[in-house]
Amino acid sequence: SSSVMNISEHLSCPLGFGHYSAVDICILETVVIVLLTFLIIAGNLTVIFVFHCAPLLHHYTTSYFIQTMAYADLFVGVSCLVPTLSLLHYSTGVHESLTCQVFGYIISVLKSVSMACLACISVDRYLAITKPLSYNQLVTPCRLRLCISLIWIYSCLIFLPSFFGWGKPGYHGDIFEWCATSWLTNAYFTGFIVCLLYAPAAFVICFTYFHIFKICRQHTKEISDRRARFPNQEGDAAGESGHSPDRRYAMVLFRITSVFYVLWLPYIIYFLLESSRVLENPALSFLTTWLAISNSFCNCVIYSLSNSVFRLGLRRLSETICSSC
Repeated sequence: SSSVMNISEHLSCPLGFGHYSAVDICILETVVIVLLTFLIIAGNLTVIFVFHCAPLLHHYTTSYFIQTMAYADLFVGVSCLVPTLSLLHYSTGVHESLTCQVFGYIISVLKSVSMACLACISVDRYLAITKPLSYNQLVTPCRLRLCISLIWIYSCLIFLPSFFGWGKPGYHGDIFEWCATSWLTNAYFTGFIVCLLYAPAAFVICFTYFHIFKICRQHTKEISDRRARFPNQEGDAAGESGHSPDRRYAMVLFRITSVFYVLWLPYIIYFLLESSRVLENPALSFLTTWLAISNSFCNCVIYSLSNSVFRLGLRRLSETICSSC
């Protein structure tokens, strides 16, 4: 019981859950954070190993961005070891202000990388469907590596002002008390992040996927019309088989993107409300934060359930591990 009391003394735990005590809430927070940390690390390590073991996954250039997202999400899980170890070991010798700033900055940068990768994936699929003949000349491995490097640089720079006292980079659900009481959000910095990151990424994704599915629907309609006119023509089947994989793969990526924004939308809304001093609720802050961070594990689940090539690679990886054991 003394160990449990130590948690409540050194950690900022949300209140406002009715009759539940602060100690109960701290235990619940600990379970959530430890479980998510384990799932994120294990899930993204699996994705990374499967990509190395399944060469067919490299058929699409988006595999560069998928792997980048997997590494970013893996680092999110590794970063979550900071609050996890603090909760489990009741560490009091850590400089809280520096720990909070570094942890919040790293988490924000990594999620910015994921968001930018999703936007680049949508642009890549848009080019693949709208410009199939010149796609290989437009999208080269060298340009992809340059794009990924720019994503990391841009993500690191956009949150850098938080170290110079201009607001909070967006991390809520604070584990250490200093983060909750002394490091406050700033409406101008929040607007800066929204205008330069959240809004452009969302606009690009909505624009590209709208046109992708519009083109796919038109293509499917044209094939149906041709089959109705020329039922014995074999060229339509070849055209359909060449286009269906792109459409199916676009659907997989669209699911990943949709789940990302569904899980992150409550966080972004709360971030805006707290920055404007309209709403401040520690319990809501914790829930929205770790709901958003849970997306780092959801990507693995969606990809494994939606992509047959990934499932084949996962099965081969499992067979290799089982045979070696």
